[in-house]
Amino acid sequence: MKRIIIDAEKCDGCKNCSIACMEAHRDQRGGGLYTVDLLDPAIESRNVIVLDRKGAYTPIFCRHCDEPECVLACMSGAMHRDKESGHIMYDEERCAACFMCVMNCPYGVLKPDRATGTRVIKCDFCANDNDEPNCVNSCPKRAIFIEEVV
Repeated sequence: MKRIIIDAEKCDGCKNCSIACMEAHRDQRGGGLYTVDLLDPAIESRNVIVLDRKGAYTPIFCRHCDEPECVLACMSGAMHRDKESGHIMYDEERCAACFMCVMNCPYGVLKPDRATGTRVIKCDFCANDNDEPNCVNSCPKRAIFIEEVV
């Protein structure tokens, strides 16, 4: 299974990964990162970069856990492990909007969407793209990379 790995020491807080994530999830693609409407709630980022008290940046991404608390807490089956990729995926059609997955994520990654407050925003590993997730490709410092985990 492939996982997104973070080397936080390399992160300079540029947020290219967040913008690239937004670009990957908007309906009208094209034009690149420079045409992304950063205020559009329909395409909010699935990751976040946090600045700590010491001035260091920490990228927070879904870890697609081996024992995912979000899946265990999901009563409707909307959160599930994809059998092919091994990634934790979200099925909006099955979601009851109880947000138990949000409350149980130990990393605070999952969140309700800003537009409607009825669905969960979570990394889908850029499921519609053929290669690596946009966040990985956009990081100029290579602080974000893919690693095969057994």
